[in-house]
Amino acid sequence: MKEKSVLPLKKHLSSILLILLIIGYATNLKASSYFQDNNYNEYKGLVVSSENNDPIVSATVSINNTNISTVTNDEGKFLLKVPKENIGNKITVSSLGYNDKVLELSAFNDKELKIKLTTSITELSEVNIDPKDPNALIREVMKKKGSNYLNDNTIMTAFYRETIKKRRTYVSLSEAVIDVYKNPYDSQKTDVIKLYKARKSADYKKLDTLTLKLQGGPTTTLYIDVMKNPENVFTQEMLKFYDFSFAPSTKINDKYIYVLNFKQKEIIKEPLYFGKLYIDAQTLAMTKAVFSLNMQDKEEVSKMFVKKKPGNAKVYFTEASYNIDYRQKNGKWYYGYGRIDLAVKINWRKKLFNSNYKLNVEMAITDWRKNKDKEIIKPKDRLKSSVVIADEASGFSDPKFWGEYNVIEPEKSIESAIKKIQKQIRKLN
Repeated sequence: MKEKSVLPLKKHLSSILLILLIIGYATNLKASSYFQDNNYNEYKGLVVSSENNDPIVSATVSINNTNISTVTNDEGKFLLKVPKENIGNKITVSSLGYNDKVLELSAFNDKELKIKLTTSITELSEVNIDPKDPNALIREVMKKKGSNYLNDNTIMTAFYRETIKKRRTYVSLSEAVIDVYKNPYDSQKTDVIKLYKARKSADYKKLDTLTLKLQGGPTTTLYIDVMKNPENVFTQEMLKFYDFSFAPSTKINDKYIYVLNFKQKEIIKEPLYFGKLYIDAQTLAMTKAVFSLNMQDKEEVSKMFVKKKPGNAKVYFTEASYNIDYRQKNGKWYYGYGRIDLAVKINWRKKLFNSNYKLNVEMAITDWRKNKDKEIIKPKDRLKSSVVIADEASGFSDPKFWGEYNVIEPEKSIESAIKKIQKQIRKLN
């Protein structure tokens, strides 16, 4: 018997794949500057594995007894800005698979501190904690989101970054500080965003005189919050389209963790996802999700992502991967960090060589508070899902642009690219 086409999935996929590629001709840049009062101290560090000194990417660095935090970059480095009223606090460095490390701020001693984390993952026998039915487990995880995740209205400050690489060279960088007005996890209301400030740079010569723009911006990283928006991946209806299986369970920071593999059933033809889910064994809270889009149907995937392109170009995606980390405070979990990685190939008619790009989007929650007064953002001030951050941003010339706001420290390769781009900005102005 032939399986029916899964048409409702198109709607779900269009939500989570809001990153759209817009290819068009470049325009000039305009630069501007911002300044902030220096009411904070800066602390720089490098987080590595104690076993091999390899950098630990996306490790969380948080100030104890506050909601202030940042994450390490692709080189394991971080820059943490600590308000002066909190300089007596300790910090905690944590990452999945490693033991937490608590440090005094005085340990930095006005220099970059190398912080080594020890591995904490221990494989367990199936007899200890493994349940019998992986499908029943994921259904129970979704049922418990109201009790496991924040059930208060909150206002979260976040740092957002999107980059475009042509082969190994950074050619575009956009960054923003935003406020996320987040509704309780058991609420059907959509989270909304207010843009505080943004900046950009682009080396259009390396973009083949064409611009690649990402539509969706920070709203896209909210869509991958699968516990707040399960309709994008794991509705009760959609669970039947996946095969779930157990990977070896682990123990992380003295907590037992189920590891659940998932992939779309072979009979399902529409592009769906595959990956791993990390689930706290005691509370059944999902603590992390890492997944990718099935790229076998290149034409269908291209239709999902590409909104506008020249007639003489064919665009194909070779990678679309997603990563979401949740953090815990007072027994409740919440969105902490989200990342999306895309790889795209552009075939030009009558051109010998293709253009290959890598696009990265990431957002880290750096501070949050309960929205006790139920503040709202007026519709006209809300960041739309159709936004292109690069169009909303200004220049990149001021080193004090972000002031006291915590950001993800740029990698050296980005810093090098920005120095070159700044020269181009000066020429354009």
